[in-house]
Amino acid sequence: MSTLPFPAQGERDVELLERLAAARTRLLERVGQRIVGQREVLDGILAALLSGGHALLVGVPGLAKTMMVSSVAEALKLRFSRIQFTPDLMPSDITGTEVIEEDRSTGSRAFRFVPGPLFGNIVLADEINRTPLLQAMQEHAVTVANQTHRLAEPFFVLATQNPIEQEGTYPLPEAQLDRFMFELHVDYPSAAEEEQIVEWTTGAAAASLTPVLSGDELLELMGLVRRVPAPKVVVAAAVQLARMTRPSDPQAPQAVKEFVAWGAGPRASQFLVLGAKARAAMDGRPMADLEDLDAVVLWVLRHRIVVNFHAEAAGKHADDVVREVMQAARRT
Repeated sequence: MSTLPFPAQGERDVELLERLAAARTRLLERVGQRIVGQREVLDGILAALLSGGHALLVGVPGLAKTMMVSSVAEALKLRFSRIQFTPDLMPSDITGTEVIEEDRSTGSRAFRFVPGPLFGNIVLADEINRTPLLQAMQEHAVTVANQTHRLAEPFFVLATQNPIEQEGTYPLPEAQLDRFMFELHVDYPSAAEEEQIVEWTTGAAAASLTPVLSGDELLELMGLVRRVPAPKVVVAAAVQLARMTRPSDPQAPQAVKEFVAWGAGPRASQFLVLGAKARAAMDGRPMADLEDLDAVVLWVLRHRIVVNFHAEAAGKHADDVVREVMQAARRT
């Protein structure tokens, strides 16, 4: 690992880099006491948290998405809350509501706000639907009865979605999808991993996890990620990748012009650079590079591309288009 200091930050940030790299290793080891495999997904979750972003986990039922999120929260010593999204879920069910309380000594009555499950540090939005979360995800606040209440910091939404069945949930609106920094796909385990899962889950209860970081330490490391330099070439490459997903852009490859209805907006460029910074910091490196950018492109862009009817007819998915964009960007 390079020990070159950051511009204007110096030895303190070098120390934080070393601490973050060590914490990442310990976190994966601790969560690995419960979760078999899924290293890439766990890295994606950690990169999102360090960037101050939210993540959407997509996978079929039974792949331990809920346990993964709760285990990360426990290993980071963060307050975890779970919201089970259902067709009849109301906004007040998650934000909280006002109740009338009576003072027995005076007989006077007053409203008191009772916080809902959204007031946690890591909120699991299980089988997320269209129930509004935009203010909470963007502003870290909720407004109830004309009163705005700040959410606890750090605050993250880690949502799960089932790709094979949408009954009662419906596809998320694009504005809500765009608030998620990453879309992470949770795949089936290998045969060896599945055997280990069966052994673990049919034996003794899972061990408790010793925390790796506190909330305050995580906030400090989030500040570190923001200070990691991104060279001009990385910023330019991020902007180019996002712009090439738009059919109207002159540099858009043929696959985009043919199969994409709407491409990624500027938030994608921001998250590409932040994700690259987080990846570098997690490795203990003092500067983001193009390899860090490549590592997060699929996570950032796949849910920001709306394919058209021609793509569906040709069996093309957003992931296919993103790969075409990456190849076209390398040729320019």
